[in-house]
Amino acid sequence: MPPTPGAGSFPIHSEKVSCTGCRSDASVGIELAFAFQPIVDTASETTYACEALVRGPNGEGAHSVLSKIDEGNRYAFDQLCRTTAIAQAAALSLDSFLSINFMPNAVYRPEACIQSTLAAAEKYGFPVDRIIFETVEGENIVSRPHLVDIFKAYKRFGFQTAIDDFGAGYSGLTLLADFQPDLIKLDMELVRGIDVDVVRQHIVRGVVAICRDLGVKVIAEGIESHGERDFFEAHGVTLMQGYLFAKPAFKTIPELSENSFTH
Repeated sequence: MPPTPGAGSFPIHSEKVSCTGCRSDASVGIELAFAFQPIVDTASETTYACEALVRGPNGEGAHSVLSKIDEGNRYAFDQLCRTTAIAQAAALSLDSFLSINFMPNAVYRPEACIQSTLAAAEKYGFPVDRIIFETVEGENIVSRPHLVDIFKAYKRFGFQTAIDDFGAGYSGLTLLADFQPDLIKLDMELVRGIDVDVVRQHIVRGVVAICRDLGVKVIAEGIESHGERDFFEAHGVTLMQGYLFAKPAFKTIPELSENSFTH
């Protein structure tokens, strides 16, 4: 079960840390809100985490927001996403993990760029050890060592870390060799139709075995059928996300589908 709020949930961050890249006074000039989609644990038939998915202020699609991001407002946007997601999750009394996507190119010095996140977690009473920071392995980052440094710093601050869309990019296994996150999310292109695709089965079994040996939890993303769910359960993967369980819901935590766990 996810840890519960309590004393000592927040790391000490009283010392002011800054860097030239962290323009704390910059305004993103964009309105946004979040939809939430559960990541379920099929073993306990409960919600393990909810991923915060960016939307426009009235529920417009992510593209309506992301298309406005450029070099000039990327840092402010990334910071706004973090603090808004935490505020919304706290307002909804989310009692599972909260998964937030971040932009490595918007992080200059991790210990400086994380300060607003820590402040938001403290302000809204959301423990940092229930926050997962995830990013896509294939994002065009300045360097893999920079991403590894960010992940390591976030882990020191008490956050969970995750690689999203694992298997979609070219650097997944190399990144995994450099840093072992708490979780990886298998790309849905590997998941789709896996119950009837022998090639995908061989690939995914190999990745699952590697992660098991490394102590990394695997999330199967994009589950839409009972067959896909059953394949992963049979191979020891019980963390899953997809329309079979629940679609994203704007500014609310969706109920899990009644037939999510039926066999």
